[in-house]
Amino acid sequence: MSKVIVSSLYDSDVFRMACRQFDKAADAINLPESIRDRTKYPRRTFAVALPIRRDDGSITVFEGYRVQHNLTTGPAKGGIRFHQHVTLGEVAALAMWMSWKTSLVGLPYGGAKGGVIVDPNQLSLGELERLSRRYMQELIPFIGPHVDVPAPDVGTNEKVMAWMMDTYSNHVGHIVPGIVTGKPISIGGSQGRREATGAGIAYLITKYLADLKIPVRKATVAIQGFGNVGSEAAVALDHYGLKIIAISDHTAAFYNPKGINIKKALAFVRSQRVLKDFDGGEEITNAELLELKCTVLAPCALERVITPENAPKLKCRIIAEGANGPTTFQADRIIEEREDIELIPDVLCNSGGVIVSYFEWCQNLQNFYWTREEVLTKLFAILDRAKDSVEFQKRKFKFSRRLAALTLGIQRVADAKIARGLFP
Repeated sequence: MSKVIVSSLYDSDVFRMACRQFDKAADAINLPESIRDRTKYPRRTFAVALPIRRDDGSITVFEGYRVQHNLTTGPAKGGIRFHQHVTLGEVAALAMWMSWKTSLVGLPYGGAKGGVIVDPNQLSLGELERLSRRYMQELIPFIGPHVDVPAPDVGTNEKVMAWMMDTYSNHVGHIVPGIVTGKPISIGGSQGRREATGAGIAYLITKYLADLKIPVRKATVAIQGFGNVGSEAAVALDHYGLKIIAISDHTAAFYNPKGINIKKALAFVRSQRVLKDFDGGEEITNAELLELKCTVLAPCALERVITPENAPKLKCRIIAEGANGPTTFQADRIIEEREDIELIPDVLCNSGGVIVSYFEWCQNLQNFYWTREEVLTKLFAILDRAKDSVEFQKRKFKFSRRLAALTLGIQRVADAKIARGLFP
């Protein structure tokens, strides 16, 4: 009989939520007890102290983490988050979801995630560079292009990835572009990587609208979060002909029933860095945005924003989870019981980013690069296959779409662990 792990190391609401999702999926597919904990809990975790010299000469020590959830199916893969509310439990949950995501879409990766407790907006560019390089320096013994391949996430970007790649390359003595993905194109980044997550979300939204026989020209969208994911999803949806009626970031939310001018919003954010004081719509709260009447609600910010309190009040036809874990376990049940909302779960919906990260990694290893059209064509083909497999699983077992996606991802990881056996 397997011994059940009871760990307080990752204790947090978001990790408990990820574990409840796992337990429900494992029960649904009768996953043997002997493999459950091996599949569920992270393989290894690192906590690092990151002292950096500030511009005024003082020293500040930041705390950072890296969680490698699964290394059975390939190198660990996952972003690095710089945010003031990062916790180890959150990073572990995100790493777990990444395992199921890469498995679901058929990538030869395991899941990982990293995080540093810092508000990057409070750092100068020089301080941000020193922190990024120090974090990478601390991780060097535990990562590599065939071990663990980081990428950008909330609070990080191409510039941060460039610094991290340079730090690793200087350490080993030669350029290693495959150590991170999401880099600038000039140093080995992939065409299409910047917009990949948002483009994938938009593509899947159009596919599910077609399934529901809703014309894209009649569809309205509310997007919570206007960072890389939300803004790129907005651009792609606008291109497809959908009307974006609301957008938001952590500073403000705006509603315009006639449609928000996305080009104007992007230009404003490039200039001001945030949406606060944008004049392209009526200012509302983020909570009000989630409850707007719309065809598609796309939460593209942080986790746990759709809750038992607001789930009964949602007035959308589709929820497209651009963020990781935006719907709590209890809210999920409410949405399932309502039966009037189609949910595209995060492990499918936002998988475009890791798919094109995989393409970038492959291009780096081969030193052979593809055009943007080739990248997006390959991306959409993988999303089509993943969507079809989820819908088949959903119909076959009468699962919810989230349960169908999770059971596919979890089963494939468990099968790999069983096939490899247990090293003494």
